[in-house]
Amino acid sequence: MAILEIVKSPSTLLTQRCKEVEKFDEKLAKLLDDMYDTMLDADGVGLAAPQVGELVRVAIVDMGEGNDVIEMVNPVVTAIGGSVVEIEGCLSFPGLYGEVERPFYVKVEAQERDGSLYELEAEDYEARAILHEIDHLDGVLFDSKISRIVDPEEFEEVDEEGEIE
Repeated sequence: MAILEIVKSPSTLLTQRCKEVEKFDEKLAKLLDDMYDTMLDADGVGLAAPQVGELVRVAIVDMGEGNDVIEMVNPVVTAIGGSVVEIEGCLSFPGLYGEVERPFYVKVEAQERDGSLYELEAEDYEARAILHEIDHLDGVLFDSKISRIVDPEEFEEVDEEGEIE
């Protein structure tokens, strides 16, 4: 496994729509493993392939202890519901945080690393993280959705894992 370099804004790699994955092979498995290690090393919750320079529809989300890592290959949002505004950040925008409105609920169809199809439903912060990463695959960056920039000093509480509460 390797720690990959995270692509930072304003790189044009981040604004391109990614291509569908067609080969479910060792190269894909290595990419997913390296992305996971990179995300952990950077203390992130999610990471999309373009953030490590690969323009393929691959993203991961890890909500922490007690939760399985979500690996999404060729994800498609099939349903959304509700709306909530929360603070977001992004590994490709170090130090930038802002209020972003996103659906409270999401339903996604995606593929596993072996190509098998699965369906996922998520709510609240997990839905937010999933949608943030899927946006990356479409070349949509969170800074374009910020309604108000938030100074880190405004954070009322940060839990033990460094997550904004």
